[in-house]
Amino acid sequence: MGNLLQGKVALITGAARGIGKALALRFAQEGADIAITDLVYNDAMQQTIDEIAAFGTKVKGYASNAADFAETETVVNQVKEDFGHIDVLVNNAGITKDGLMMRMTEAQWDAVLTVNLKSAFNFIHAVTPIMMRQRSGSIISMSSVVGVHGNAGQCNYSASKAGMIGLTKSIAQEIGSRGIRANVLAPGFILTDMTLKLPEEVRAEWCKKIPLRRGGTPEEIADVALFLASDLSSYVTGQVIQIDGGMGM
Repeated sequence: MGNLLQGKVALITGAARGIGKALALRFAQEGADIAITDLVYNDAMQQTIDEIAAFGTKVKGYASNAADFAETETVVNQVKEDFGHIDVLVNNAGITKDGLMMRMTEAQWDAVLTVNLKSAFNFIHAVTPIMMRQRSGSIISMSSVVGVHGNAGQCNYSASKAGMIGLTKSIAQEIGSRGIRANVLAPGFILTDMTLKLPEEVRAEWCKKIPLRRGGTPEEIADVALFLASDLSSYVTGQVIQIDGGMGM
């Protein structure tokens, strides 16, 4: 147990599993109280809550559609009521609906842009007044190396993740004078349930393109997120940190 986030409250979206869950556990390990959201309150969320609670910090889960503006406002106000303040926001909720541009449907495009990018706008919009009154806060948005470099077959996902970068750089300029920082994490090939479903040979091919010759772990993302959430990064804002084993060089 560390104390890098002692006394801080972190709100993490889409945190019932995967990278969001790894962040929640790492933040709790460093003393933060944790609010997590996901689309539904199910067994996965309950299990994550139980694992966080084992660190002895306060934790609460909320069923919330991050893509819904009004619902987001309600859940953020509820978190403020339940925890007293919000010091860290992590925009982690996201989906993929891959396909080549020629074959992509409007519904596939709209779903990914709404869940991935609009959700970040929704949460930043709702959290900003709280952080401005506090005159402090750290906003971390989860992009991807494909948001920086693009990727064939993922034009909707890439656009949403590139949008996250433009959004973050803009708000970093807007609210920096109030002591609020905003940064982006751009993970590369990370070993999650989603990527572990890929055939072994596909994963091996990916690793050949990575200077470190392996995929990253959610815990490695969480360590960099911890840096951005904590006062260790007190003079870092408007940055895109690629956590990709050198893939994006």
